[in-house]
Order: sequence, then structure tokens, then C-alpha cells
Amino acid sequence: MPDTSVTTTRIPMLDLKRQFAAIRDEVYAAMQEVCESQHLVLGEAVQAFERESAVYLGAKAAVGCASGTDALWLALVACDVKPGDSVITTSFSFFATASSIIRCGARPVFVDIHPDTLNLDPGQVEAKLYSAAALNLKAVMPVHLYGQCADMDRFERFGRDHSLKIVEDAAQAFGASWRGRRAGTLGHAAGFSFYPTKNLSAFGDGGLVTTNDNDLAEHVRRLRNHGSRVRYYHEELGWNSRLDSIQAAVLRVKLKYIDQWNARRREIAEFYDKLFVEVGLASPANRGGWAAKEPVRLLCTLTQAHHIYHQYVIRCMRRDDLRQHLSSRGIGSEIYYPVPLHMQECFNYLGYRAGDLPHTELAAKEVLALPIFPEITEEEQHRVVDAIREFYR
Repeated sequence: MPDTSVTTTRIPMLDLKRQFAAIRDEVYAAMQEVCESQHLVLGEAVQAFERESAVYLGAKAAVGCASGTDALWLALVACDVKPGDSVITTSFSFFATASSIIRCGARPVFVDIHPDTLNLDPGQVEAKLYSAAALNLKAVMPVHLYGQCADMDRFERFGRDHSLKIVEDAAQAFGASWRGRRAGTLGHAAGFSFYPTKNLSAFGDGGLVTTNDNDLAEHVRRLRNHGSRVRYYHEELGWNSRLDSIQAAVLRVKLKYIDQWNARRREIAEFYDKLFVEVGLASPANRGGWAAKEPVRLLCTLTQAHHIYHQYVIRCMRRDDLRQHLSSRGIGSEIYYPVPLHMQECFNYLGYRAGDLPHTELAAKEVLALPIFPEITEEEQHRVVDAIREFYR
């Protein structure tokens, strides 16, 4: 493997410049078309992107909005989540998962994750469903973490059996699927994010709500536009959460490439897995358990899931020291997420304490995301894994 001690070229967590170099002319042409039309907000480009993304995902409707955070809030409100309600979700996620619930006036009920996938554990959710009669539960929000769908067989059943809305947090999962059905079509509604770090990314913020319920989609369209269908006539209190046409134009260009980019991410993840096993740092990903002699644990992929690896994440011993070592070798990394939501200071009022969600809290101390983007080279992946092997030598 390459000698990292003599290599000085930095390996970033994400290099969007490489992606842009390949699609520059298409992006500029799409942006120029919007500029010449001067239809800058909810214009023709937005309508076209909504149609094309709905077709791609297999959803009846897709509604663009200003951000992934807004997409989750819009989906929840359109599903009639309101003050006094509760929503079950994971604590091991980005802040918006919980803040969107609270923004509805509802209360997040955090449930532990499964240690093999780090997705919301349906077994733990089921136990909560039968012990939470006083919580006025309205919905469950599973997060498709890192690009792998949660166990939607179980969550769809919970929705039917307990009359709950299932709202997918699909912010990291554009193009992922469960038993051949794409994320965004597996519940009553879903929210996607197009933040620049996402696998399908805008040139700024952007989001999308998807649903197979046309009435729900119409409700989202009102909510994103101040609760208005007709200009200056407001049926309810909504929000200013409109997707602008420049972002939609960029997304339309990138949508054409998302399958090949996602396929490339899967290849990169498989190569990382192979390297970690070959150098003796980890056992195969789906073996289960964690051998004491191995400093790295690979996450599992469920057989029903088509994982698109928005992030490639390992669990590792001495995580913070390893991250410092990688940085000294010019290798980027990130922690998703260092502080679980139930331990965030702003959520102290919810009453959670250390030890309430043990798998979540342990994962927060062990997870490390490694560089992954479609243009990364095998030589760079060798350098990443060799630097990790050097650390544990």
C-alpha cells in the first residue's frame, strides 16, 4: 500500500470541485436559462424538477421547498402533527430531525438505535408503542441514516396497526431503496435535503417533500407559500419556504447523474470494506459483533436495503485520537454525530439523562465518517486505510 509518510496531497471528506468540473457547462447553461427567463422563485425550473424527481422516486407528488429542515416540518404539519402530539424518532441524527417536530408544537420521543446499522431500532419502537399510551403519539419518523433505509417493513406495520403517520427523514437517502421501493415513497410523506454535502446537492439550500397522497401534497404547497393557494388569500398560517429556480435548475442537471454517482459510492464503500478486512483491521461488515482484537467495526447493510452511502462510516476504538492522526496526514474525516439529540442542552427540558439510550450514546463515541465522493480514487482510499492501519500498528 502507498506510504502515507511521503504523500502530501490532502484527501478531503468531500470534493465538490471534481464533480463540478465534469458538469460545469451543463450547470452554466441551466442557470443561464433561468436568468434569461427571470422566473426566479417557484418558476418553470422548479415545476420541472418536481415532476422529474417524482418520476425518479416513484412518488405521486414532489414539492420543492427551501431546505431539508423545512421539508421535514412541512411533511409533519401536512400529516396533522400539532401541539400536544408526540412523534417517535431517533436521537442519533442531525438536529433538524428533532427541531422539526418541536416546530410543530409536538414532542419528540427518542428511542434507541440498532448497534449494527445505527438506524432506529424497530424492536425498541414497538416496545415504546405498547408503553406510551399517555404520550398522544401521532407519528413515527425513521431516519434513513447515511443512505440506508430503516427497516420499513416494521415501520409500515406500526403505522397500520397503531394508526400512526410514518414520515421518512430521507435527507441522506436520495436514490436509496427498500425492497425495490425508493426512499420517499415508503411512508405517508418524506423530507429530502439538497444541502451541498448531500449525495444530490444544490448550490445552496434546498429541500423536497414527497408523498403518494395528492391532497397532502396540495397542503404542502400551501404551507410553503404562506398558507396561500391564490396570491394574497391565505387559508392558514404557512411559511415562506419556496425553492428558488436557480437551485432547481442545478438539481435537474445533477438528477441525470444520480444513479451513476450512487453506484460509484457503493463501489467505493465495498472497496473500503475490502481493504479493512485485508489489512486485518475489521471483520466483514455483516458478520455481526466486534472481535476484541479488531479496532474497527464495519456497519451492516440489511439485505432488503439498497444503500447509497451518503456517508461511509466506521465504528472505531480511540476515535478522537484516530481522527487527529488522520488530520496530521492530510486526510479529512467527520463525526456524525458527536452529541446525541437527547443529550443536547436545548433539549434538557425533555428530561432525558445519560444512559437512557445506551446504543446511541456509545455510537456517538465511536463513529467516524471517512472520505467518500464519486470521484475519489482507489489510491486515495488506500492512503486512508493505510493511515488508519499505521495508527493502530
